[in-house]
Amino acid sequence: MEYRHKTSRSPRKFKVVVSAKKVLFTVFWDKEGVVHMEFLEQGQTVNSERYISTLRALKLRLRRVRLDKDSILQHDHACPHASRQTQDALRQLELTTLPHPAYSPDLAPSDYYLFPQLKKYLKGHHYDNNEEVIADVHRWCRRQPSEFFADGLHQLVKHCRLCVDRDGDYVEK
Repeated sequence: MEYRHKTSRSPRKFKVVVSAKKVLFTVFWDKEGVVHMEFLEQGQTVNSERYISTLRALKLRLRRVRLDKDSILQHDHACPHASRQTQDALRQLELTTLPHPAYSPDLAPSDYYLFPQLKKYLKGHHYDNNEEVIADVHRWCRRQPSEFFADGLHQLVKHCRLCVDRDGDYVEK
């Protein structure tokens, strides 16, 4: 709502440049780089069934790209991650998870490190379709050196220490 004098002209409306719609994706990464990523089809949401399918694909990918290295997953308490079906699937797939306190986005490396960097890169770009966005995200991830990903995980240690020092209170930056 806008208040103005009766004789004032209407505000100018700017033409919006049409770009691709929002593209959602799930990404798993470690100190060496991106291990697995999946993009969500337009109009779909992540539920337990979808997340379990992603975990199965991740397990296969881990066998191929990380060979026999131990893997520990750290994810938040979003409903699909915390559901009984997902927890059963994690046990069945023998995927170890790092506990994550509820409502702690400051302890999710993708939230405080990877996604902000990716958003900074994508800002100002306009895409005609989702495939262009997906291709650009893949390109960006491949161009990041392993030091980039290692830095993100080193920051996790710092964030955890701050969280412990503050008795679990939220750590902004």
